[in-house]
Amino acid sequence: MDTDTLIEERIGCSIREYFEREGEAAFRDVEQATIAELAQSPHGVLSTGGGSVLREANRHQLRRGFHVIYLRSSPEDLFRRLRHDVKRPLLQVQDPLGRLRELHAARDPLYRETAHDIVDTGRPTVAMLVNLIVMQLELAGIAVPPASDLQG
Repeated sequence: MDTDTLIEERIGCSIREYFEREGEAAFRDVEQATIAELAQSPHGVLSTGGGSVLREANRHQLRRGFHVIYLRSSPEDLFRRLRHDVKRPLLQVQDPLGRLRELHAARDPLYRETAHDIVDTGRPTVAMLVNLIVMQLELAGIAVPPASDLQG
């Protein structure tokens, strides 16, 4: 599940529109309620918005209710991926790379506090990233390797 997608379904508009109309604090309230609800019966994979770790309650719910893997990227890598994205309200500024650096400096310690594991995304292929994530889940006892791997 993607919390941003679920939130947009609940609020009936894009997050960007909601941000503009109601402000960031109101959005963070909806986000916190959504994470708390999902943490009651965690199943599958949960993808959260980048600012979800800003609230202590969210960090607690995520860490307690899920096995959190922080997909860590440098601000420069994020800028390369997001430079044409107009959906992210916090990046609609004159200097998006500078903003990404500010956000990273503020959020990275919070992501680290919340995460059980950290995977640096850098420039590996998607397949390599998936393998790294699965390996972390196997080491944590959450994912079981296929039977063919166990017999070898």
